[in-house]
Amino acid sequence: MFQKSILHLDLDAFFAAVEVRDNSALKGKPLIIGGKSGRGVVASCTYEARRFGIHPAMPMQMAVRLCPDVIVLRGDYDKYSRHSKVVTDMIQEQAPVFEKSKIDEFYLDLTGMDRHVGCWKWSQELRTNIMRETGLPISCGLSVNKTVSKIGTEESKPHGQQLIPAGEEKQFIAPLSTRKLPGVGVQTFRKLALMGVRKIKTLSEIPPQLLQREFGKKGKSLWQRANGVDHRPVIPYAEKKAIAVEHTFQLDTIDLTILKGQLTKMALALAFELRKQKKLTACITVKIRYTDSNTYTLQKRITHTANDKIIIQQALKLFKKLYQRRQLIRLVGIKFSNLVHGYYQVSLFEDTQEEVNLMSAMDKIRKRFGEGAITLGSV
Repeated sequence: MFQKSILHLDLDAFFAAVEVRDNSALKGKPLIIGGKSGRGVVASCTYEARRFGIHPAMPMQMAVRLCPDVIVLRGDYDKYSRHSKVVTDMIQEQAPVFEKSKIDEFYLDLTGMDRHVGCWKWSQELRTNIMRETGLPISCGLSVNKTVSKIGTEESKPHGQQLIPAGEEKQFIAPLSTRKLPGVGVQTFRKLALMGVRKIKTLSEIPPQLLQREFGKKGKSLWQRANGVDHRPVIPYAEKKAIAVEHTFQLDTIDLTILKGQLTKMALALAFELRKQKKLTACITVKIRYTDSNTYTLQKRITHTANDKIIIQQALKLFKKLYQRRQLIRLVGIKFSNLVHGYYQVSLFEDTQEEVNLMSAMDKIRKRFGEGAITLGSV
């Protein structure tokens, strides 16, 4: 039985790094990628900007107040996706098993490679090759599981690498803040702090039964990760090309309220599925089938998104162009294609903080009570 070897790779400040690489005049300057509107959010920022306290997901207005001289670029998600694919292809050519968890983040299962080549040496060479071929900074961490490897990467940033030898996982993470533990968000961190738990070592010593009482199912996972335990496998990467859904009416209809309502419902369901899979779409297709079985489709390419509002607006525009015969409709459908990995909450450039918070809150309700538990009141 081989000792697990899990490598975590993370492109440093990815969107911002791409812009700096493409424009040397930006090097060494505080730079933000995000929505230029007053209510937009920071999608990415250079480490020079982070020295002022700026961080991803921060409201743009706050970021500009912290650093009035900061450079703000709207960003180009299509360009970032192309660069991500270059890195993905390099990893795919060399890694035995890998998982692409976000547009800029990867897990590799190197278990058993020590029989032929040292895992750490191989990891260092892969990181060097990626930097040389792309010109982008990337950090990495190697340990026996996902949690500790990811923490190792974060502790080595920017532009660093960290090896955590087998058996030293708990010792390595013990002195760190609980905020550094994957899965501990702002609310969980605050609750732990109110309990007097600010270090991972303290969290690891709390009886798991108590954590389960306070945090439910998540409590067991918190205890395991605080103790350096994580049995999650690396999920082999497979790019899904499209997702789609269709609805056939029991009675063919010409009622635009019903038709648009059904299309909106399906668009919401697919957008939620995108965010669950940490993906974005760049192409929306709407399909209608008339009562005589004639079927028509129309598609539109858009900037990569998983935003409910943008997707619904585009879907209804396509339907309006498509529905010309004014006959009874038997079926409507919607498809998202040109999918890429992307973590929506902090990735888009025109969202307001209110929109991001609203979608996050709605997604939590759907995950807990089902996809039909909440929808939009009007479009």
